[in-house]
Order: sequence, then structure tokens, then C-alpha cells
Amino acid sequence: MKRFFLFPTLCVSAMVVTTARGERPNIIMFLIDDQNPSSIAAFGGDTYTPNLDRMAEEGMKFTRAYVSSSVCTPSRYTFLTGRFAGNSHSKRYVDEVGGKENQGLPNFNVALERDNMNVGKVLREAGYTTGFVGKYHLTSKLDFPEFYKGKNGWIDIPKDASPGPETSAQFKHNERWMRRYLRTLGFSWAKNVYPENIHSPYSSHNPEWTTVAALEFIEENKNGPFYLHLCSTLLHGPDKSWRKSMDHPLITGEGEVKNLPEGMTPRAELLKAITEKGFDPDSHVAGEAWIDDSLGAILLKLKELGIDDNTLVIFAPDHGRDGKASVFSHGGCQVPMLMRWPNGIPAGQVCDELVQNIDLVPTYFELAEANKPDAYHIDGTSLTPLFQNGKANDWRDHVYLEMGAARAAVTKEWSYIAVRHTKEQVAAIQKASPQKLPKALSYIGRLGIGVRGADHPGFFDEDQLYNLKTDPKEMQNLAHDKRQADRLREMRSFIQHDLEAIGRPFGEFIPGHTTSPPGQINEQLALVKQIEIQGKKITVPEALKGAAGGTDHSKLDDKINKKAKRELRKKSRQEGKNENDQKTSE
Repeated sequence: MKRFFLFPTLCVSAMVVTTARGERPNIIMFLIDDQNPSSIAAFGGDTYTPNLDRMAEEGMKFTRAYVSSSVCTPSRYTFLTGRFAGNSHSKRYVDEVGGKENQGLPNFNVALERDNMNVGKVLREAGYTTGFVGKYHLTSKLDFPEFYKGKNGWIDIPKDASPGPETSAQFKHNERWMRRYLRTLGFSWAKNVYPENIHSPYSSHNPEWTTVAALEFIEENKNGPFYLHLCSTLLHGPDKSWRKSMDHPLITGEGEVKNLPEGMTPRAELLKAITEKGFDPDSHVAGEAWIDDSLGAILLKLKELGIDDNTLVIFAPDHGRDGKASVFSHGGCQVPMLMRWPNGIPAGQVCDELVQNIDLVPTYFELAEANKPDAYHIDGTSLTPLFQNGKANDWRDHVYLEMGAARAAVTKEWSYIAVRHTKEQVAAIQKASPQKLPKALSYIGRLGIGVRGADHPGFFDEDQLYNLKTDPKEMQNLAHDKRQADRLREMRSFIQHDLEAIGRPFGEFIPGHTTSPPGQINEQLALVKQIEIQGKKITVPEALKGAAGGTDHSKLDDKINKKAKRELRKKSRQEGKNENDQKTSE
């Protein structure tokens, strides 16, 4: 069986890609939030994405692209470093997991390290101007304590802060603070940065704000070479916040965008175009078209400046939208990825090989002819061997995924998931009452089990095995099918191999200080499988009431009933208001 070592050594001296004029390319990483392959027409989606479709026609479409972790922070860490989040050595991460000898839980606790081992710093030293725009999510008080002190330090804005000049000034201060922070990390330029998810009314999406900064950076650095890390906040979750944002132009504390960036479509016109093409303007299509429109402005600027042929544009989301916080392929870690570079990638290419976001940074280093510091660890390998026709000899046979308490190995045909809790997590689960079990088992996803648990009757089993050809949505767990014993052993060996390369404990694979063997929470697993989970609302069956030490489940029923009554009253008030408005208009 072919075995491809997951973490090859990068050798930038052996260049395999040359451009027509021998120039190093400009590079734009357009990173967006929460998107599935079905969100792009070129991947078979029923949507409106003309610019993304153009990228596919004029460049390369990756049909088996994965992110290593399916939550914003760890995934964005990987996009900037080429390392798995579990290999982070930031103080923020190491302090939380308790050191290398403990099972790491890559969730929301990683940050860019103080030693500047990131793409912005290395490419800058290679002669590139490096820029950052948009969503960041990787700050750390532990790694940079001096940045949080004094009059120039970070301002914690209360969630209930009222809109006004004072609050706007605080947001402006924090945005300037982020620019300094990113320059300290090695970036040459930063503007219009979202440090973190912020609260309403300043949480509205505004791709115009990020696009105008991106266009400014490109214009200023048109003589290149440059690297731009452009991060949109769209779409961010399944809650349709983007749709509300289209009617509310507020952006952080900077106020409204007064002038539409060149090449972008006014929001009202975009919604009209979607409607005319037969799509519902309140559906996901509107958000996807909004992202696409921002990309169109970037491509237009490159064309106008005459630098589009030698600019590598990469489009990818930080994770999927439906399986966020899980290691499922479907809706979680498998993502749509596109590349366009006329001087280096022939038009219309399709790559079916297994690729990951760990592979992007080494690709940039090779193209930039960058001298990577010896101490800079990278987990991925350059994608340049795939650029000519989407194929390469001896390419990897699987990818490794990690999210909280879950690890996975994925081949083109199979997916294997192992969930191993730490001793502390096991203790918390064993103490939980039935109605609190889904949360204790990380139903909301913080420990890598993910929000799709409701769709999987056996999801909380320690082992899961799915046939991706016959079961692409990963619904039928074959881990306990005796006919798949050899397959299960093979997939387990992949994870064993990958974990050894990382060197961090995980369950029985690599025992360590906080690791816990499987089978410690069987009683709780049997119980939670009987609980009907609908969204985030949990209904405890009659048979379970009174279980687990006489827990009073009537309180849970009362809460559900009270919530239903509140919703009914709210609906009644709204209907009354609508009737009054109608009478007034008449």
C-alpha cells in the first residue's frame, strides 16, 4: 500500500514552477467564513457566483480540499502558518492545554506565536510587501501582554455599549491597535481589521469596508511583489446575519462606507439581480453573491493594473457551514477551493487530489523563493506539482483532521473519526444530569463533536467509520461492522502515524498525562442516544425522567413551555402591529 508521509520537508531550492517572464507572482489569499462547496455554482451549487465560476474556468478547481480544523480560530491559524493548530507553540495555547505532554484541544485557544513564524513575516523578508485586511481572531494577552497595557492598549467595549461618538472612537482605537499588532507579527501593512466577533449593532457584515482596503493595498503595491491576506466576515454561520446586514450599513465603529468601492455592485441592485435570475433574495444565494461581488472587484482591479496574469488568487473558506466544529468531511472540513494564476496554472484544470490548508504556506514560500528559517516547522507540502494538470506522483493518500476531542483520517473513499476525552472531561460528563448531557458531551461543538450530532444516532460513539462513496453525508457508522475490521485497522494506523508526527498524546493512540481510554462514559452515551435533539432544544423522553439521581426534569419541561408561550405572545403582538400599520396606511 502506498503511504505518503504527511509532513514532508519543504525544499524551496527545487523550483518546479516558472512564469512566462520569470517574475515572482503576487499572491492574494481571499479567505471567507463558513461556506460549503454547494455555495458555488462551479461546484454544482444552485446559486449565483459568476466571478467564482470564472476563477474555476480560468484556473484550477480543487474538489477534495480540506481544512484541518473546522472552527474560525484554529483554521485561520493554519492558513497563516502551514501548521496544524495542535502544533501551536503560542503561550495562549500551551498554557491552556498544560504543555506538550497533555492532549491538546485545538478549539479557540491558538494564537500566532511571538517568534513571527507566519507567512507575513517570512514573505516580507523575501522582499514581498505583506498586507492584512479583515477578520483576524488570533490575538493573545499571554503572548503579547505589553500590547494590552497603558493608554494605547486594548479597550474592552461593553456588550451593551450604546452607539455614538464615544463607542465609535473606542472601536477606531481598537482597529488601529490591531494594525500595530499585525505589524509586530511581521506584516508590512494592515487596515480595516476585525480583531474578533463583535456585538450588535456593530457586528453587521460589510464587505465594502474590507474590499476598499484591499483595493487600496493592491493599488499601492502594484509594482509588486506583494502578498495580501484578505479575510471577509461573510457568511459566518447559518443564522443569516449577512441578510440583515444588507439592510444595515453600520460597520464596527467606523460608521458607514460613504463611497462604494470601485467594481462592487450597490446592495439593492445586487438583490434585484438575484431576484431577476429566479432566486429568493432572502435565501443563502444573496450572501454568496455578496461574497462573489467582492471578489469581482478584486479581479477587476488586477486587470485594470495589468497585473492579473502574474497574480495568484486563492479562494477558500475557513470551514464548512453545516458541520462547523466537527471533523466530518461533509459540511465541516471539506471546503471549496479555487486558484487562478494565468502565468502558472493552465485554465480549466480540476484537481481531485487530497489537499489541505496546511499546504498553502509552503506553496507561497516556494513561489516567492523564500528562505524559510530552520526553526520554522511546517506540516504541509507545496501544491505546485499539481498546477499543470491537477495530478502528481506519490501524492498523499489521506488527510488528518483535528478538532477538540476528535481526530480523523480521510481518504478519497473513507472517513474515520476517533473521539477521546480527557480525564477532566470524563469526570464532567459522568456528573452531568440527562438534560445536560448533550452540552457536557460538547453538542454545541466546542470539543470537536460538532453541531451535526443530532443527525447521527451513534455520533457519540468513540469510533466512527464512513464510506464516502456510498454515504457522502456520513450518516451510517460502519465502525462496528465486522466486515470492515481491516479497513478500520488501516484508518486507525493513519491516525496513529499522524499523531506520532505531531507528538501530542491522544487517548490510547499516544497515552499521556490527561488522556483517557475509551469506554469510560458508556453509561452516559447509552443515555444520550435516547434523548431527542432538535436544533439546540432537548426534549427528555418520559422514560428518562427521574433518572440520574432523581433529577427534577419538570423544570426543563417548564422552561420549554414558558419559551413556547413567549414566542406565541411575541407572534400575537407582531400580528397586531401589522394590522394597525395596515389600517394606518389605508
